[in-house]
Amino acid sequence: MKTIDELLKQIKRIHFIGIGGSGMCPLAEIMHAEGYEVTGSDVNESEPLSRIRKLGIPVSMPQRAENIEGAEMIVYTAALLPDNPELVAAKASGIPTYERSKLFGAITRIYDNAVCISGTHGKTTVTSMLTQIMIEAGADPSAVIGGRLPLIQSNGRVGKTQNLVCEACEFVDTFLDLSPDVAVILNIDEDHMDYFKTMDNLIASFRKFCNLTTKTLVINKSDPEVLKAVEGISDKRIVTFGNTSDCDFYPENVTFERGYARFDVCSGGKKLTEVSLSIPGEHNVLNTLAAIAAAWVSGIDVSECKAPVEHFGGAGRRFENLGVYNGITVVDDYAHHPAELEVTLNAAKEMGFNRVWAVFQPFTYTRTYNLMDDFARVLKIADRVVMTEIMGSREVNTLGVYTSQLAEKIPGSVWFNTFDEVARYIVDNAENGDLVLTLGCGDIYKAAKIMKDLWESEE
Repeated sequence: MKTIDELLKQIKRIHFIGIGGSGMCPLAEIMHAEGYEVTGSDVNESEPLSRIRKLGIPVSMPQRAENIEGAEMIVYTAALLPDNPELVAAKASGIPTYERSKLFGAITRIYDNAVCISGTHGKTTVTSMLTQIMIEAGADPSAVIGGRLPLIQSNGRVGKTQNLVCEACEFVDTFLDLSPDVAVILNIDEDHMDYFKTMDNLIASFRKFCNLTTKTLVINKSDPEVLKAVEGISDKRIVTFGNTSDCDFYPENVTFERGYARFDVCSGGKKLTEVSLSIPGEHNVLNTLAAIAAAWVSGIDVSECKAPVEHFGGAGRRFENLGVYNGITVVDDYAHHPAELEVTLNAAKEMGFNRVWAVFQPFTYTRTYNLMDDFARVLKIADRVVMTEIMGSREVNTLGVYTSQLAEKIPGSVWFNTFDEVARYIVDNAENGDLVLTLGCGDIYKAAKIMKDLWESEE
């Protein structure tokens, strides 16, 4: 049987089922730019669909079996249900059919400098920042990002060079389909334990990812789990970033003003440049060093990183400022793991607001059950905590876990079943000078929109 790489040399027509998805759309754009005839289908209109239609890529709606006719390869998003009519037809047709990550892997092999950014936390921020550095430094990368980068008004782009910047997600080991030239490992923390079961298994997967790398590893030397993952690897160039001067890139003279860091970027006892961040939080010091190190490995001088880093205001759903209503600032963030919530809430507390409201949607029953005490501990950082019921996503609640159990561990917290109730409670109780943070990787951002509509209707 031919590999996907071999097939791509022989075929011309590729059909994408779910082409408007954030992970699918950039891949379709890249294949279109590579000269393939691309078609797609989806179930909802969206901004990405408008963008790819402008490129001349036809999109069918709704999804029907006949939409796959004429395709020589079919690519589908993992978000599809098994009874999707196009997926059923594709598997019955004999046409080579691949889940998105397989094509993504083949795309990384098209580029000479595929920079794949991995880690439990910070992938989207670092991928976005590195993309911005490369664009502003004239390196014209292609990019596949897990969030929207304001600079390009998109979560992906097609460049004209051999540079590719992309996220490498460890969920169900999909990053093992990629072929990085440069692999960045930001951190390794306990997550997706319904799949990995143990930290040893998780670290072993990151080790496999490191071994797939053809040229350079850029690693967080201050993370002990990352050091375990790369232990004994001697056939790759290793570039380190971290908190201490024994790293290739490290910070000195770190100061904060209202939660925003200013620091010197140093290497080998020398100051290379200084940066003032436009994204809050101590955690973004290391995220910035990771992006600068990856840019440097890709041939960009550190001095060229200063302006892009300072211009970078974050990615979509990463401490994204949604506006100020009645003196109340509303920010949306993707944080859904206790470690992410902790750094996000600590950053928020340093920003000088009267009160910080954590409006949290727990995501998956297993994560909530396994990390409940950690969730309770970090949510207490906020002044007020409002929660929704758990979003189960792909899981069934076999554990009998509910938000009410988490709320019992957080004095003064409240929870509601609907976003309408959450929004009403916030609008009735938040005050001028407060910060309202919607938190979670599900659809909690919808609650922020309802709040906005309520405030605007009451003005």
